[in-house]
Amino acid sequence: MTNEKIIAPLNGYFMLLISLILFLGGIAALIQFGTPWFGLSIFLGLITSLGLVLVNPNSSRVLLLFGKYVGTIKRNGLFWVNPLFSKKKISLRASNFDSERLKVNDKLGNPVMISTILVWRVTDTYKAAFDVDDYKNFVRVQTDAAVRKLASMYPYDNFADEGIEEDITLRSSVNEVSEALEKEIQDRLQMAGIEVLEARIGYLAYAQEIANAMLKRQQATAIVAARHKIVEGAVSMVEMALEELGEKEIVDLDEERKAAMVSNLMVVLCSDKDASPVLNTGTLNH
Repeated sequence: MTNEKIIAPLNGYFMLLISLILFLGGIAALIQFGTPWFGLSIFLGLITSLGLVLVNPNSSRVLLLFGKYVGTIKRNGLFWVNPLFSKKKISLRASNFDSERLKVNDKLGNPVMISTILVWRVTDTYKAAFDVDDYKNFVRVQTDAAVRKLASMYPYDNFADEGIEEDITLRSSVNEVSEALEKEIQDRLQMAGIEVLEARIGYLAYAQEIANAMLKRQQATAIVAARHKIVEGAVSMVEMALEELGEKEIVDLDEERKAAMVSNLMVVLCSDKDASPVLNTGTLNH
C-alpha cells in the first residue's frame, strides 16, 4: 500500500449501544445472579468501546493493524473499527506558517533579510503519515530551503545606473516572486502529501550591515532623477521664453546677452533655494 485508502467504518452509535448493553447488562446480571461468567460480558463491553472513533470536521484518522496500513477515515462523526487498530490523528484544516527571518544573499550577492507566510493543508494522509518523519517539521525546513533558493535567483532591486536591470526583482515583482515561491514550495512538499494554498513574502529588507549604505544609494538615485526632471523642465521653459521674446519682438538680444539670460534663468529655475534678484536701473550695457 503506497497510496491513501478511504474506508467507511461501522456506525459508532449502534456499537456504542451494544457496548453499553454488554457492560451495564453484565454488571446487573453479575449483581443479581452472582455468576462469574457475566464478567465476560463486562469485559466484552469494555473491549467493544475501545473501537469507537470520533472524527471531527476537517480531521482524519489513519488506521494501522500491527504496523500495516488499513485505511483512513475522513468522514466526520462517531464510528467503530476493530479495537486492535491503532489510530493516528491528522488534521485536514488549512494551517498558517510564518517562517523566521533568514539572512540570505540575493542574485547580486547583497545580504537581505527575508521571511515567508505559507498557507498549507494535508491532502494525502498516507504520505503525510508514512513518507516523511514529521510532516509539520518537514514543512518548516523545506519552506526555509525554498526561500533561500528563491532569494538567490532574483536581485533585491534594479540598479539601472550600473547597467544591471532585471525584469523580476524581490522588491517590485511581488506577484511573480510569490508564484515562483509557491511553485518551489509545492514541488518540495508534494512528496509529503501537502498542498500549498498560498505563499507570500512576509518580510523583505536589506541586512543591517548594508541597510544604511543602500538607503543613501536610493536617496541619491531619487535626487538625481528629480534633478534630471528639473533640468528638462528648465531647458523647456528657457527655450519657450526665448521663442516668445523673438516672436513678439519685445527686445532684441545678441548671442552674448542670450547666453547671459539663459544662464540666469537656469540658475533661478534649477536652484533648490529661492533666488535673490538684483534690479538693474541703468542700461543693458551697465
